Amino acid sequence: MSLDELQGTPARDPEAPTEPPATAKAGAAATAKADAPTESRAAAKADAPTESPADATSGSPADAKTDAAAEAEADAEAVADASGPVVRRAGAGGWAALRPLLLRMHFYAGLLIAPLLFLAATTGLLYAGSWQAEKILYSHELTVPHVGEAAVPLSTQVKAARGAVPEGKVLGVWPAPEADATTRVIMERPGLDEGETLTVFVDPYTAEVRGQLTTAGDALPLRAWLSEFHASLQLGEFGRNYSELAASWLWVVALGGLALWIGRRRSRRADLVLPDRKATGRRKTLSWHGTVGLWAAIGLVGLSATGLTWSKYAGENIGQLQDRLGGATPSVAATLAGGAAGGSDEHAGHVMTEGMEMPPPPPTADIGIDRAVAAARAAGVTESLRVTLPAKGKGYIVKENDKTLPVHLDSVAVDPADGRIMDELRFADYPLLAQLTRFGIDLHMGLTFGIANQIALAALAVAVMFLVVWGYRMWWMRRPTKERRLSAGRAQPRGAWRKLPVTTLLPFACVTAAVGWFVPLLGISLVAFLAVDVVLGFVAARRRPAAAPQG
Repeated sequence: MSLDELQGTPARDPEAPTEPPATAKAGAAATAKADAPTESRAAAKADAPTESPADATSGSPADAKTDAAAEAEADAEAVADASGPVVRRAGAGGWAALRPLLLRMHFYAGLLIAPLLFLAATTGLLYAGSWQAEKILYSHELTVPHVGEAAVPLSTQVKAARGAVPEGKVLGVWPAPEADATTRVIMERPGLDEGETLTVFVDPYTAEVRGQLTTAGDALPLRAWLSEFHASLQLGEFGRNYSELAASWLWVVALGGLALWIGRRRSRRADLVLPDRKATGRRKTLSWHGTVGLWAAIGLVGLSATGLTWSKYAGENIGQLQDRLGGATPSVAATLAGGAAGGSDEHAGHVMTEGMEMPPPPPTADIGIDRAVAAARAAGVTESLRVTLPAKGKGYIVKENDKTLPVHLDSVAVDPADGRIMDELRFADYPLLAQLTRFGIDLHMGLTFGIANQIALAALAVAVMFLVVWGYRMWWMRRPTKERRLSAGRAQPRGAWRKLPVTTLLPFACVTAAVGWFVPLLGISLVAFLAVDVVLGFVAARRRPAAAPQG
């Protein structure tokens, strides 16, 4: 396949007849139209190729005529000489000038980034289903066989967990959030990878250990693996570049496609929001691509924005901006007055002073986890509790973790000496930006609306997969001739930016540069696309004279 074929302009066959092909006529019509702004639209359309039978519709003659003219005009633009001068029309501006640039950007972004978007959608679909899958896969650990009348003390449940894993160090306890659920005792144990903990599941009514699993946060092994697969394809830090690149371009592709679809000329308003069932061929595919993209656009932009908060490069910039705007997520203050130790110090009694071993200090008073939880409940912290045990110089931290609307995310710090509430933090007191960030992340993870949220995420993932397939299908259907099996679809013509008036071009360039700096992988990849496009245009310009007819 030649470079000309890849660019969408088939190389000339030396034995072909001297009569110019239909695509050449279309190019001539487009050139004449650009060079003669005063020429009537009817005259320009007269030279354009008629719509092929494959793209014809069974609608009314007026609709078919309008759509055929639009398709012919688009095809004429697509085969225009990419290396030739672009004439800036007098008075051209606004949407008419911006549309060609958006078309070319949407085309190349969709063509080159679409595989990453498809991959992210596939892994995201698997993650969305993992919430329900882990309830089935780990039902023995997550639930109790019989619901008792009253739960045994948390201290008894912790003792049972310690007996099952004597080498583990207890970090926290998550009391059973529901009547038929188990209590989770979170432990640190030698041999675990960074970010991993050992969770021991205890029956709250009998203190029977139901099992133990290696977890990452609240994610059990299946969801933890799928979460990392979605974020990095299990390739470590290097793999995270794929998800950040996909998230960086997702909102660009979604908003650009939305603008192109809304700005498209159509004879029926219903075709904006519903697929045109009378259309055939490429127009049918475009109708489905546009309407599904329209309905999914808001969700895709939301996934892109929230996904970037987890990213390495853009996420760092987002965090810094959030801090500067006073929107950082606050935390409860659990430091004891004077730095007194809550809990035990493993190095106590081993500090040498002037050659003598100091006697160990008297044990620090600890009211125990049951009284600490009771104090937190009395302070209004009651839903889906997560208790962090005291570390050196710290008190108990008791947090709510109910992220399903209406959310319960309050927290308190409890003095281990006397059960006094040292500090409390209500979710209602979070900065607005921190609240929005929390809601956005939980929506992305499928928590805010429970199973309905997870179904919506799955639907968005499937929508992205179909949008990618439809996009590639339209690109393939724009091949210059169906006889050329190896030829590719035509790209939009180069030089679209030169059609923009200066009053539009300068702000557009400044915004693009600022966004590219703030979202680094977007900026780097955009520069790479432009560089490749310039090189291909230069090569195509040098090869085209050689392919021109001689004599």
